[in-house]
Amino acid sequence: MIRRLGSTVLAALFLIVLLLDATLAHAEAERTTERLQLWHNMIYSHREVLTELTQRFERENPGLQVDVIYRETEELRSSYQSAVMGGSGPDLLYGPSDQVGPMATMGIIAPLEDLLPHEFKSAIDPLALVQYQDHLYMVGDKVGNYLMLIYNKQLLPRPPRTTDELIQIGKKQTVDLNGDGRPDRYGLVFNFTEPFFFVPWIKGFGESFFTADGKPNLNTPATIAAFQFIKDLRDRDHIIPAECDYEMANALFKQGRAAMIINGDWSWGDYKKAGIDFGVARLPMVSSTGRWPAPLVGATGYSLNPNLSSHRQALALRLLTFLNSEEAQLAFVNAVGSLPSRLSLRTNRAVTENSWLMNSAELMAVGEPMPVVPEIRAVWDSLRGEYQSVLGGNSTAEAAAARAQRKSLKQIDLMNERLEKDSSIYAMWLLFMGLALWLFFKSWQGLRDILNAQAGSLRFPLTLAAPGIIGILLVVLYPFGFNLVLSFSNFSLNTFRDWSLIGFHHYWDVLTDSAFYTVLLKTLIWTFTNVFLHVVLGVALALVINQTLPAKPLWRTLLIIPWAVPQYITALTWRSLFNREYGPINQFLTHYLHLPALDWLSDPLLTFSACLITNVWLGFPFMMVIALGGLQAIPEELHEAARVDGAGALTRFRMITLPLLMPVIKPAAVLGCIWTVNSLGVVWLVSNGGEPADQTHILVSYIYKSAFNLYRYGSASALSMITFLILLGLGFVLMRKESEVVR
Repeated sequence: MIRRLGSTVLAALFLIVLLLDATLAHAEAERTTERLQLWHNMIYSHREVLTELTQRFERENPGLQVDVIYRETEELRSSYQSAVMGGSGPDLLYGPSDQVGPMATMGIIAPLEDLLPHEFKSAIDPLALVQYQDHLYMVGDKVGNYLMLIYNKQLLPRPPRTTDELIQIGKKQTVDLNGDGRPDRYGLVFNFTEPFFFVPWIKGFGESFFTADGKPNLNTPATIAAFQFIKDLRDRDHIIPAECDYEMANALFKQGRAAMIINGDWSWGDYKKAGIDFGVARLPMVSSTGRWPAPLVGATGYSLNPNLSSHRQALALRLLTFLNSEEAQLAFVNAVGSLPSRLSLRTNRAVTENSWLMNSAELMAVGEPMPVVPEIRAVWDSLRGEYQSVLGGNSTAEAAAARAQRKSLKQIDLMNERLEKDSSIYAMWLLFMGLALWLFFKSWQGLRDILNAQAGSLRFPLTLAAPGIIGILLVVLYPFGFNLVLSFSNFSLNTFRDWSLIGFHHYWDVLTDSAFYTVLLKTLIWTFTNVFLHVVLGVALALVINQTLPAKPLWRTLLIIPWAVPQYITALTWRSLFNREYGPINQFLTHYLHLPALDWLSDPLLTFSACLITNVWLGFPFMMVIALGGLQAIPEELHEAARVDGAGALTRFRMITLPLLMPVIKPAAVLGCIWTVNSLGVVWLVSNGGEPADQTHILVSYIYKSAFNLYRYGSASALSMITFLILLGLGFVLMRKESEVVR
């Protein structure tokens, strides 16, 4: 037996040695491997090609590994700005050309003209060499990124040439196949609520929406006519759905439920993979003017992080050069049909035998270059709200065009303002000094105990607590302090690298802005309604589950699922449920209750309600779990005694259950208030960034828009600090009342 035990020990030691050897080998490989990081916003079909190319790059460059990270376009921009500001971020950034102007102005992408050889640059289409203020900041691998009319050849052998033909063909193709009074196929679908899909029509009606010197040009007869044209396509001609975002339009076309779609060249790969036999054509000429709509033509490509050391910069440029090589671009041509930026590939058979790509020259000929100046974001933002007001029937086209022009000019002025310090800077320093003294005296007793010679007994617990303390300092206190400092600064688009403290300017602006109080009122309604429903539903379900039920663990698990599913997925799922045409909620209302379909995502009040319903669905499981724990802690003897005294169920709940639950529910409700106020994902995703017309914003989405859409970081920081003080005061009042009840 001893011999057997000895052999077992030897075998175990041998395995341990093998594991240690494998671990050390892996650690050595990790130590000798350098990792490059690439952030991008490519759609799925393009992502697959990118993954294959980076794997090929790794094989050709032993010791290099590429981490490819996908982010949605807006998240890509905001995350990149935050990362680079903190001194980190990816080595390469991939995205559309319109992000070059803002990022170059902020100094968060590096100039490339002196880093790339002339031979390389001369082989690239000039349209893909994206410059801003005489510096090269992006090398595009694809040219185009423009809108066109894509049509299903099985439904439509020939595309319309004019808008009159578009309407005529669209009416024939919009059909109700099953007789339920709802179109099963539309003549045309596209993401018509977004300005990018709208502005080409302004040129078709005779004007450009943006002047050559970078000024908005929105208050024109052309903009007014374009507003009315899109509205008529929906409300008069009924050839487009009442509600249609990008994903809905894409799904309808791929399912054969739309004869035509307005989309970009980036979508060809998806349609090809879906087996759609499609053709491409110009956006139809406007019949009343004889002019062609002008889609914005640009590029997508790679930019370089300016925080890189010379060594990492050289590695990143090696990856950039590889991804823009003939081999890499040809892989995209074959897989997704994109137009390569390499001029030598324009005569390649993969391009010349592709009818879509051969039509690209004609399609792009009527386009306008995509503006890359930072001011374009202010124009998009101003135009978006007013355009959606027209679609929602809340404004005339004439009034909306005039307001869009005024708003865009105001936003541009705010975006480009360079604030200087004023007399309030002294009050700010007094505040900082007072805050520092208060913190010092508050913590003095604890510091004195630690520094005391008899504090040896604290050494061990402090050692154990040190990692947590350091984590709190790095993750909570430092960002909070930095945000506080930014709220007193002129940190913005033009001062991203050289900001300074200016005083209470932003606080004064926020507190004297009527829009702040409107958003604050919506936030309070949003918060208290959500938390009230969370508590009511949570307690009610906890009472049910706490009873003797068959399959109780199964019910408990099912009711926790909404809390367990990622918020992003839940929000987008609910958005699809609320769709006017195809959402199950409206289908239930019309088919079973015989009520009219509701404009859940077009009417401001209904959109706010849709966000509310979604957040209630996400939040009630937390309150249910908290209440269930509290119920199980209540002694059963109290209920038994009440029953003996003849108390009914309602009386027992009012006199025993509820009072004993309150010490558990109140802190959870305070926590729920904080979470609900800061719940950006639900409002942003369900309402698609504040639609319609920016009327569904709460404070957190208003802050996000100010910071990452309009680059007003100082103002956004001040607004976030005011929000924090409101939450702090609310929490203090509620918890103080709770402590008084306990005493």
